[in-house]
Amino acid sequence: MKVNRAEIIQASGRVVVKVGSGVLTGAQGLDTARVADLAGQIARLGSGGRQVVLVSSGAIATGAAHLRPGFSPSSIPEKQAAAAMGQARLMQAYEDAFAPHGIKVAQVLLTGGDLRRRKRYLNARNTLITLLGWGVLPIINENDTVAVAEIKLGDNDNLAATLTNLLGADLLINLTNVDGIMDADPRENPQARRIPLVERVTPELLKAASAQPGAVGRGGILSKVKAADKAARCGAHAIVANGTKPGILDELQGGSDRGTLFLPHAERLTRRKAWIAFDSEAVGELVVDEGAVRPLCEGGKSLLAAGIRQVRGEFLGGAAVRVVGPGEAVIGMGLTNYSSDELAIIKGLRSQEIESRLGYKDYDEVIHRDNLVVFALEDEESVACLLSS
Repeated sequence: MKVNRAEIIQASGRVVVKVGSGVLTGAQGLDTARVADLAGQIARLGSGGRQVVLVSSGAIATGAAHLRPGFSPSSIPEKQAAAAMGQARLMQAYEDAFAPHGIKVAQVLLTGGDLRRRKRYLNARNTLITLLGWGVLPIINENDTVAVAEIKLGDNDNLAATLTNLLGADLLINLTNVDGIMDADPRENPQARRIPLVERVTPELLKAASAQPGAVGRGGILSKVKAADKAARCGAHAIVANGTKPGILDELQGGSDRGTLFLPHAERLTRRKAWIAFDSEAVGELVVDEGAVRPLCEGGKSLLAAGIRQVRGEFLGGAAVRVVGPGEAVIGMGLTNYSSDELAIIKGLRSQEIESRLGYKDYDEVIHRDNLVVFALEDEESVACLLSS
């Protein structure tokens, strides 16, 4: 299949650009010359009314090098302290780099808690949309100074994919320090080749990505594939390319065959369903029988109590839960109408039997199809990989 990167970018009204630590920093810390070069390219990318959002790593590496060249923080407090030092310097560098292009910038720091809770997720979206409406470039990073395991997003690749979906962006460009996704680990196979186009993420691609060396930051190649897959499932193109090469964004705009391009899925998730699938925090699981799988996966039906065989976890009504089929395959994610205690009582019952058993019936459905994201069974391995983020 032949695709034109220039046409894809031209047709994209809103673009998320993620820049990794390996692009921005070196042994001496932040590379201000590269920041300036990227700022010029992003300014050109945003010409003609196109809106651009920048997700930038580099705060920890910048702060560590400023404290002591060659210093590599290891503990969480050290990394958080380095981020506190580096974030200010990183933003000042961006402020200085974009000023000659007449672009104002704004810092936005997020944690997993900001995006896993629906109200805060929408608040973040409203803030970003307002900044874009003002013509301001949002520069977003995970709030490393306070993020701990319970609230971390994982890495900025995941954050960039979430923002692509949150903002309804048409394109995610992930700039790293490698030329794209390779078909094998180049350290072990000198014949490894760049994969120019990915129509669908496969188990083979996930295996190849898992084996490849990562960049300076927390991400690595696998996280870039997972981020691209998330964006693709919501209808966006994604490109993974080498941001250390001068003019890479200009080359992509010109149609050069650089990096790896991921094509969007035809069955696009809405922003709300994308949040349910990938950003809500699953607090339990509902195990369904074989008879429920086909109506859910092929018929687009709601999940009824009759199909539930086991309830795992403790949760209230409205919570996000995984729907697990035979063989422990995750076939969906949804918001349940009933608590775990209620479901323990009504599992396996027909809808007309719920009231006699509970004494009330607020809903016929355990999860209404409008609050349910169902994955294709053939995507089992890639879905399991995505949900482990």
